[in-house]
Amino acid sequence: MQITSPAFDEQEILMVKQCLDSGWVTQGPMTRQFEELFQQRHQVKYALATTSCTAALHLAAMALQLQPGDEVIVPAFTWVTSAHCAEYAGAKVVFADIEIDTFNIDPVALEAAITPKTKAVVVVHLFGLAARMQEILAIAQKYNIAIIEDAACAVGTTYNSQPVGGLGDIGCFSFHPRKVITTGEGGMVTTNNAELANRLKVLRNHGASPNPDIEATKPYYMGRFDHLGFNLRFSDIQAAIGLAQMAKLNQLLSDRISCAKQYNVLLEDIADIVTPSIPPMCGHTYQSYVIRILEGGNNRRNAIMEALAEEGIQTRPGTHAVHRLGYYQNKYNLKAEQYTNAVNAEDLSITLPIFPGMTDSEQQLVVNSLKAGLRKHSAM
Repeated sequence: MQITSPAFDEQEILMVKQCLDSGWVTQGPMTRQFEELFQQRHQVKYALATTSCTAALHLAAMALQLQPGDEVIVPAFTWVTSAHCAEYAGAKVVFADIEIDTFNIDPVALEAAITPKTKAVVVVHLFGLAARMQEILAIAQKYNIAIIEDAACAVGTTYNSQPVGGLGDIGCFSFHPRKVITTGEGGMVTTNNAELANRLKVLRNHGASPNPDIEATKPYYMGRFDHLGFNLRFSDIQAAIGLAQMAKLNQLLSDRISCAKQYNVLLEDIADIVTPSIPPMCGHTYQSYVIRILEGGNNRRNAIMEALAEEGIQTRPGTHAVHRLGYYQNKYNLKAEQYTNAVNAEDLSITLPIFPGMTDSEQQLVVNSLKAGLRKHSAM
């Protein structure tokens, strides 16, 4: 059993055929339609599709004009590109530990990491769970720092009934196949700030901006290139798939939440694991369902994962303790024990299979196999 599975049907095929039949396959009308749907769903003023969430994060760092000497705070437990985006701009990453029960950045640790050089914080809504935005927004306002919401896992997630991605300065989403909706690869960058939206648009398209000296309808019209930009544009082929996926979004979210609730019931009698914790106001869309082993350490966790693999059940750790990865450990001389919650989260977490259409019998198989693995490899 795979850890997840994208939900495709004839609608994706029909939309891709419509795109191919139109003859327009690069970024164009379908991309704009996809952006508008995403913009409406997430209640933001601007949404721009791009090649990946990594690209969205890169664009966010550049649009905020981060530069060498600036510091950007990043949770120590996240996918590596949450940190990479600051490094792309030449800024310094400063890690902050997470809350072990939510896997999201700890607001207390965030505030403790702020220095006069801090210009931004990357707030990750990890696994689809909204971070504690009320506290984080207050801290950001107090110290005048920008918020990049890494919502790679959080399409459709809300905080206090408001969609994430428009709560901070810039939001970044992923359409990787493990995410709630997928376009194969792809991402979206969102904002409510017109100036930032314009910078993002220019940076996404080679640095091109409108040329006011020539009418855009003229056959010899060429844009202006006053900025160094990138080719991080979406394609209408991807957008065609995205449009079909957006039509399913409510059902996809409902299926994931139902699966998560069923897991909660099936796992509630297991004393030595912790299931996902949801603080007040924080929505969860369960891009991943991640449990944590309480006893036996990393060796026991690994043995349990191997036992599940022997039953044909795919799992994986939640994600990285990024400060332990070679690039950051070596560049900043970091030690594992500096961020103990992040270390425990990586070493003790297990991501269980969850996907739309998952059956009760499939979930029961996962739980039975997990329980057997826990018994076989009991904590000493």
